[in-house]
Amino acid sequence: MNRDLRNIHPNAKIGKNVTIAPFVTIEEDVVIGDNSQIKASACIQNGTRMGEGCKVFPGAIVGSIPQDLKYNGEETTLEIGNNVIIREYCTINIGTNASGKTVVGDNCLIMAYVHVAHDCIIGANSILANCVNLAGHIEIGEKSILGGMTAVHQFVRIGSHSMVSGGSLVRKDVPPYIKAAREPLSYTGVNSIGLRRRGFSEDQIHNIQDIYRLLYVSGYNTTQAVERIESTFAVTEERDNILTFVRAADRGIIRGLRHLYGNRSNGNTPK
Repeated sequence: MNRDLRNIHPNAKIGKNVTIAPFVTIEEDVVIGDNSQIKASACIQNGTRMGEGCKVFPGAIVGSIPQDLKYNGEETTLEIGNNVIIREYCTINIGTNASGKTVVGDNCLIMAYVHVAHDCIIGANSILANCVNLAGHIEIGEKSILGGMTAVHQFVRIGSHSMVSGGSLVRKDVPPYIKAAREPLSYTGVNSIGLRRRGFSEDQIHNIQDIYRLLYVSGYNTTQAVERIESTFAVTEERDNILTFVRAADRGIIRGLRHLYGNRSNGNTPK
């Protein structure tokens, strides 16, 4: 006897050439774009808007209601871009009245057991490795990488092209273009390898390094460093992105290694 082992609401909007495996649940207020794949036992819940070419792996729960006591059943959404991969047992929540939506940009890779809470915004081409946990209202810039088991505090922002070491506790904002590691989480250099892979020129990378040397190594406080950067460096997209990010950091930005080790006369940082 042939039975359809899928639970698909007839009002769900399913695109062309979408593969839906057995034991999948798709609720009524769902949109799934063309050429997507929903694998066995995944659950796509109300408010989910999924683009084309996405892959949702077994056990993922996409579009669940927020784990927020202030949520009162308001109609909000989870907006997922094109070609997003959501691996096994991820949980991604819809938004709340605060912003009305959670957003995952195009071409993101969300690895197994990741949790993305309400009202988060994840920029395109970002990677969240296994067991990353995002609290609510977090913003992650495009082409960022968060290492496995990283936990991010609510309302934190992580800048574009940044890389956060696995197992990190992210309590303050992480500026763009940098690497962050250690405990407490600290600036450990510019993400130069990642920037080269993404087409940044050597001049652009050196300029970014000079800016962060002034911000993190010079001995200025953040306000003084921002003023010096603006007065010293020519206007570039990268300079302005850094200045805009730092000025908007209500929680403050992560610190450099100087606060751990103090000034060294030879300028070297211990291994």
